[in-house]
Amino acid sequence: MKYNTLGHTGLRVSELCLGCMTFGDGFFGIGQVDQAGARALVARALEGGVNFFDTADVYSRGQSETLLGAALSDLGVDRESVVIATKVRGPMSDAAAQGSGDVNNVGLSRKHIIASCEASLKRLGTDYVDLYQIHGVDAHTPLEETMGALDDLVRRGLVRYTGCSNLPAWQIVKANALADSRHGARFVSLQAFYALAGRDLEAELLPMCRAEGVGVMVWSPLAGGFLTGKYRRDAEVPGGSRRAGFDFPPIDKELGYDVVEALDAMARDKGATIPQLALAWLLHQAGVTTVVIGAKRMEQLEDNLGAVGVRFSDAELAQLDRVARRTPSYPEWMVSRQSRA
Repeated sequence: MKYNTLGHTGLRVSELCLGCMTFGDGFFGIGQVDQAGARALVARALEGGVNFFDTADVYSRGQSETLLGAALSDLGVDRESVVIATKVRGPMSDAAAQGSGDVNNVGLSRKHIIASCEASLKRLGTDYVDLYQIHGVDAHTPLEETMGALDDLVRRGLVRYTGCSNLPAWQIVKANALADSRHGARFVSLQAFYALAGRDLEAELLPMCRAEGVGVMVWSPLAGGFLTGKYRRDAEVPGGSRRAGFDFPPIDKELGYDVVEALDAMARDKGATIPQLALAWLLHQAGVTTVVIGAKRMEQLEDNLGAVGVRFSDAELAQLDRVARRTPSYPEWMVSRQSRA
């Protein structure tokens, strides 16, 4: 396991991060892991060298945070030896989700951010969270208010670093400019979707993160399970699989099938699995700090941990790049053209 600095900080995190969205019994049916299962998965991740754990208050409405905190406590883990990340933004009640009441229990207002952080700390059983991330855009709240609230949490010692997830490049740059103008806490990381079957990040966000010193945490590196190898061209979607009931994130499935077939052939040659190659490809991409892996069963986690031992030749990387090539968007293709002039 390698350890990388998270953006322009001195914080070192493992190249694989255990995502805890599967902990609990909710969140679009993805949450299926109970306390015993969470304890076992956390223990194996620690044994494999993982020091980074990511969750969110909205995952099974707080259950994920509670199970993660209890697992770390039961295992007697030294708090300073691990990095805990959580997120805020989603609705924390049915009424808030439906927009029919409890209207302040969602979003990125000062009220919701501070109350949510304090609640997350209680569920996690810790005095502070290492990385506190906003979980998306809130069009109803001024960015100045959001950044001010996050900075207050840092100054109070409840949060060490702040990050974001699912934001466009312009908003991240604006947010950090606001923070810099006030000598406040800036976003040190972006958690975003990136996979061989979904490379939109490369158009604007990844170059921005590299230029601005923002660390990249990859979510859904297997494209919602598509790159596990269980989804094949001209075959029915396997019953009980994640995409059978939650077809997300959206990808070009025809391109995805091409990627799976290429990975399948390469995996046989390398004595590895399709998921291991898909994860390892991400670890080879400049700008990626850590890849967030999730598991419902121990065998899934064991397989994912094996990705850190996979190496690609330049020819293999070039082959995968050709198979998974996306069409450049504007102004990306114009910038590329002008760079050659």
